[in-house]
Amino acid sequence: MKAARSGTKDGLERTKIAVMRKVPFLQRKDQLEEEDDAGYLDVAVSEVKHPPPQLSPMPEGLTSQQVVRRHILSSIIQSERSYLESLRRILQEYHRPLMEAEPRILSPRKIRPIFYRIREITQCHAMFQIALASRVAEWDSSEKIGDLFVASFSKSMVLDVYSEYVNNFTNAMALIKKACLSKPAFLEFLKKKQASSIDRITLYGLMVKPIQRFPQFILLLQDMLKNTSKGHVDRLPLQLALTELEMLAEKLNEQKRVADQIAETQQLARTVSDRLLSKQLNSEQGSLVLCETLIEMVFGERGQVLKSKERKVFLFDDVLICANINVKGPPDISSLVPIGPKYTIKWSAPLQLVQVVEVGLEAPQGKDTKTLHPPLGLAPLSSLAQNTVRWFWAPPRLYQELQELQHDLSVVEEVTLLVGTLQGTYQNLNTTVAQDWCLALQRLIRIKEEQIQSANKCRLRLQVPGRPDKSGRPVSFMVVFNTANPLSKISWVNRLHLAKIALREENSPGWLCGEDEDRSISPFWYPLLACHMPVFAARTPERKLQAALHNPVHCSLLGFSAASTSLPQGYLWVAGGEESSQGQIEIFSLNRPVPRAVKSLQVGSMVRCLEHVPQPSPTEETETESHKTSMGNSNNICVGLDDGRILVYGSVDTAVQCLLTLTNPEGCPVLCLRHSSRFLFAGLRNGTVMVYGRNSSGKVVQDRCVNLGSEPVRTLLVLDDSVWASCGNSVTVIEGASLNTQKFEVHPDPMVGVAHMACAGGGVWIAFSEGSSVRLFHTETLELLQEINISTPSTLMNTGQTSIRVTSLLICQGLLWVGTAQGLIITLPVPKLEGIPKITGKGMTSFNAHCGPVDFLVSSTSSLSPDLLKRDSLVDSPDSSNGGEDRSDTSSQDSLQQQQQPYQGEGRSKGRCVMLQYKLRSTSGLPGRPLTALGDEVSVSSLESLEHSVEDGSIYEFSDDPDVWVRGRPCEREGGRRDRVISTAVISGGKGFRRLKGASAAAATRTSGESLENVLMVWQLPLTV
Repeated sequence: MKAARSGTKDGLERTKIAVMRKVPFLQRKDQLEEEDDAGYLDVAVSEVKHPPPQLSPMPEGLTSQQVVRRHILSSIIQSERSYLESLRRILQEYHRPLMEAEPRILSPRKIRPIFYRIREITQCHAMFQIALASRVAEWDSSEKIGDLFVASFSKSMVLDVYSEYVNNFTNAMALIKKACLSKPAFLEFLKKKQASSIDRITLYGLMVKPIQRFPQFILLLQDMLKNTSKGHVDRLPLQLALTELEMLAEKLNEQKRVADQIAETQQLARTVSDRLLSKQLNSEQGSLVLCETLIEMVFGERGQVLKSKERKVFLFDDVLICANINVKGPPDISSLVPIGPKYTIKWSAPLQLVQVVEVGLEAPQGKDTKTLHPPLGLAPLSSLAQNTVRWFWAPPRLYQELQELQHDLSVVEEVTLLVGTLQGTYQNLNTTVAQDWCLALQRLIRIKEEQIQSANKCRLRLQVPGRPDKSGRPVSFMVVFNTANPLSKISWVNRLHLAKIALREENSPGWLCGEDEDRSISPFWYPLLACHMPVFAARTPERKLQAALHNPVHCSLLGFSAASTSLPQGYLWVAGGEESSQGQIEIFSLNRPVPRAVKSLQVGSMVRCLEHVPQPSPTEETETESHKTSMGNSNNICVGLDDGRILVYGSVDTAVQCLLTLTNPEGCPVLCLRHSSRFLFAGLRNGTVMVYGRNSSGKVVQDRCVNLGSEPVRTLLVLDDSVWASCGNSVTVIEGASLNTQKFEVHPDPMVGVAHMACAGGGVWIAFSEGSSVRLFHTETLELLQEINISTPSTLMNTGQTSIRVTSLLICQGLLWVGTAQGLIITLPVPKLEGIPKITGKGMTSFNAHCGPVDFLVSSTSSLSPDLLKRDSLVDSPDSSNGGEDRSDTSSQDSLQQQQQPYQGEGRSKGRCVMLQYKLRSTSGLPGRPLTALGDEVSVSSLESLEHSVEDGSIYEFSDDPDVWVRGRPCEREGGRRDRVISTAVISGGKGFRRLKGASAAAATRTSGESLENVLMVWQLPLTV
């Protein structure tokens, strides 16, 4: 067009061709925008004909639960009314005036993208409000609302409209920002609208509400479900509604996350001068793992802060970028709409060359310890103790002040001894005053130690490669960032660790997605294969894996940075054996990024199953206080054998001693074990379930025997108040207290038996001994809700197998894991909330597989509370030798290597272990408030200052074996605090390991399959904070 207007021959020819082809280029954009509205019917809703929902007065005689449900319904009505009013305000107060303004403030071509799909969203919720009003009118007679949410928000149109709005949201905000900068009349229009509104809410505040709507719905329906009893007509519809809303919210959140990532990456790519890096950023816009604004700190020689400045740090799949943040825009605009900053690249580094440097390394030079070498470029500081050498990487001023206080304390102690030798009596010069001086200095040392702790917990230190020096040698430099809180540092350390794992060959690619058959991808958020390793030393073909479990044990000595890169804390028990021969149990420590074998047990018969019995909760301890047994109240592992015995072992940190042996009269093999709060259930091969409980004297005995049929009881599943037991093609529900039974059929073929069960929310997934289908049943009504054939995603690998059989089943972190007889591992997405765990998307098949059947899938999970992160170990640890109490009789537990050496009461242990002693000058065990010359307020504020923020510190003396802990503590039971850091891993076991290449299993590489080793594969998932 430009060439045509300028009269050039080439432009004239192009214009003639366009006219001949009837290309309406002058009106093309507007017509395309009008076509976007096609398919959406604009229906006017009259409030006179359809008044808003109104709850009738509360009738008399309602139960407390009915009253609460009415209040929640009232909240739903008010919330929806407010939301619909906000949508209409956008159209009536902003969209319509801008379209009708004379003279024009903005052209219609710019207005339409800003308010894209607002009208359609308003229409959807206007129709929902009509249906809601009808349901509210008959509430007292029906009390049902879950099905209304399912019918209203399971439509594809709702997802399409919201998806298009969410995808356009970032673009809409950018258009508003650009219009504010280029059109003063538009900026003035926004200011006047905000000033004239009652609530003073901005246009951005109104437009962000559709993004927040479904999380609000989910919270309201969760409250409604909690107050809906089992058997209520509305319970299953509410669970299905939660499933639909969670699926919708997850898809919208993922689209919003990807849209924000692309916007951030594009903004960064515009400022990159390196063409290669800019091209890489533009081509991999979805590879951003984490980005956050951190504060870069530069310290002087004495620890003073020389400079601190905000930086934007970007973690991509394979590169780490640090950028300066430029001016964000005029303040009058940023108050109306978020203004994205502009960036200037400061440095970038390949991810594989970036190292996290920890703080406060300390190694006492004794006969039982090894010297720790300082990090690169780190000079040792002077030491007060003759046998101690320290290296620190933190502001040296804090350590120098601590050394000065320690020196003064030693001098005052000598003065105290001299004062005690005085012959006369003098005012303010006696032993009592001198001891007060010592106490004050000790508490000042305590405060300084707390400041050092605080300076570590929020400080992220990275060793980054720089440009080579003149001789060509590689040079690296240290960057120190202050994070907003300890959780932020944990996220960075964990993401950096997992991003490096994602670059390994076995994770590139790691999974094949069914929705992308032509594209193999390995996203960061998918499970990453951390390692694969043999499980039994002997390579006998007859030895078979049977079961595994995770014994969660918290190690309070582990710093949270180390915990963020290691597998979930605790021990992994793996069991198996040979038919008609001995069984074997291997115990692995998970206190590191790769499992490490620490113990091997031989038992008299093949191991069939394992069950972890955790320490009882306080309520359970109260209920069973009068029935304590030899099993005690600590963690125990129950082992079911082929000869009918059940061996009860103590946890690893109690030396793995067999505490109890249970038997059944017929000596029938024990195929499965599960425990409830009151009983231990054992499924036998002869079709019976043995129930063990405590008698009046507290001894564990066989309580009763429940006969289910003639087929083996292959699997047991414990729910809240019942136990599901399989026998043949049926499942028997055993009530937890009365042990009454209810039987129902789950498969029409009597020759097909139930092999595996997994529960999540209000549903149970069941797999069978034959066939490739898995079925979902409701836990309360026992009705079939969904059936999935897992052979469909597995055929993408073109294994050449005509039939697929399920050999293991697991639900973990929103994924249904399915192991097959062909060694393939398939994951299917399921909801995470209290709803029904229906399959809500396409499955994925792992490129990493076993050579034989997947014998088991087990999850390992541990949590670290943010309260524990904020707590200073120096203050709250019960293990301080200065605390004046010897707690070894209640909290000490023997390590594996110390079975012949009992734990010493002084907090020391002779073997290789972790020493639980503070330094001589530590005053963390002293009682009372800290004494300072400037008062308590100064000490508190100093802890919160920028240069003393929060890591691990040097209060413990570590041995060379991080797998063995002296004072292991059981992890918190589920149902504790919500705000937790959760580490999760999934372990599979089977014969051999193979790597599938592309979509052809025939071209698979076999690293250990030919030797028929039993192999473990460990998948690690990102920390959830």
